[in-house]
Amino acid sequence: MKHALVVFESMFGNTGKIAEAVAEGLRTGMTVDVVEVSSAPAVLGDEVELLVVGGPTHAFSMSKASTRADAAKQGADEKIAAGGGLREWVDQVSHGGTRPVVAAFDTKVERPKMPGSAARAALKRLRRAGFPALTKAENFYVGGTPGPLVDGELDRARDWGARCAAETR
Repeated sequence: MKHALVVFESMFGNTGKIAEAVAEGLRTGMTVDVVEVSSAPAVLGDEVELLVVGGPTHAFSMSKASTRADAAKQGADEKIAAGGGLREWVDQVSHGGTRPVVAAFDTKVERPKMPGSAARAALKRLRRAGFPALTKAENFYVGGTPGPLVDGELDRARDWGARCAAETR
């Protein structure tokens, strides 16, 4: 059976919920490991055939130290905010013998529609590093900086994960 790895960064818990829902969808066709970015491996094993990454959109892209510090001031988990994020992990991750296909998602504020996308930025960096993209970046929406998720987003995330699993076969 094919194997996926889902790596996520989550300040307020919303992106983590989306990551778990994506993993549920992926499990319709593959085995899945879900890890928070601080616990993600720096080198991917050969068993990983699909890498899915997700994070919150901060300042129109992936978070960085300064935007994570700002999130902590707004009530995000300070321990998570103080660590490295998806940007740092994507820039240093390497592969085993083969490069898995990649997919990326993010969470962003629904209203007003926030420009930029952490998912598009992550996908661009991973493609530049030689990882082929499975699909375009996907956005999931929260009602405000701390959330909550907009109604229906967990179902949409499960559906997106199932589509990614089907496309990987």
